[in-house]
Amino acid sequence: MRAIPLSFCFILFAAFCCSSLLMGQPPTPTGNPADFKLKTCLHSISYAGIWRGQATLPVEEFLVKAKQFGYDGVMLVAKRPHLSLLDYDAAARKRLRARIEELGLKLVCLAAYSDFTAGIDRAGIPHLEIQAAYIGELSKMAADLGTNMIRIYTGYERSGIPYDKQYATVLEGLKLAGAQAAKYGITLAVQNHHDIALHHDVMSWLLKEVNLPNVKSAWDAWSPTLEGLSKEEIRQSILTMKPFIVHTTTAQYVRHPRFNYSLELTNYLKAEAVERAIPMGPGLVDYDSFISTLREIGYQGYIAYEMCEVLEGGGSVENLDRTARLFMDYIKKFR
Repeated sequence: MRAIPLSFCFILFAAFCCSSLLMGQPPTPTGNPADFKLKTCLHSISYAGIWRGQATLPVEEFLVKAKQFGYDGVMLVAKRPHLSLLDYDAAARKRLRARIEELGLKLVCLAAYSDFTAGIDRAGIPHLEIQAAYIGELSKMAADLGTNMIRIYTGYERSGIPYDKQYATVLEGLKLAGAQAAKYGITLAVQNHHDIALHHDVMSWLLKEVNLPNVKSAWDAWSPTLEGLSKEEIRQSILTMKPFIVHTTTAQYVRHPRFNYSLELTNYLKAEAVERAIPMGPGLVDYDSFISTLREIGYQGYIAYEMCEVLEGGGSVENLDRTARLFMDYIKKFR
């Protein structure tokens, strides 16, 4: 029998290690409606004090509420005031993981706050390396805490910079970050939130160009709705993104019209409307159709809920609690 070259053995070993790390990655849709699993997740941004008037709760208190309300899992903000890399050392991570497990919750993912086009006009600063390193460190924290997924963003479009340069920068950033995340067995779920690759056709193209098994999609209904897509076009967005969807986040809104008074015309000129958050139910976003299409494609991930904008009823803990419970009432119709 001929001896197997040492170099070939190394390649096999490396491939085995890589596949082992990614074996636990979040599942993509199966295409079979019977495989649809309805699992709920509460995003800690809902109690992070980010928007005007919103109460702030420590992570530990947030976890107790998620359990009390009946959520299956949680999504944790990976920055202050919640899970900052500056605050959570190995011991703190161990305590937090134990508490999540004690409560019987699933840590679905960490929410990272990336912007790969930031600093694109300052070529001397290695912004992509900085963000890839940030996501790499978050990946280590995610693994320590027992989750295999981090939600990330692409990049905001900067004026005065050619679009394709910005797109290529996002592409390179996702590849760098994906490679760092893979070291810890972490999947990066790219949310359709920032300007670059917001539309499903562009996002699908981008993820195919990235071509990494651990860079997937956290596909939401909110941005396609604000893009003005029809019900059928939003359904098509899910079908297009089907090979990549591992997570989704929901929140309901209403539109408040705005007008500017013109003295010269003695009249009001229509301005861009502002969006305000309301409890889940009828509103701007057609979640009945969106979630029904997730069922159609055999979606396997969690359906997260967030309160991430000025909310009807205000930002008191009591109103946040009431609204978080109303999501659980709404989602029962899909069980």
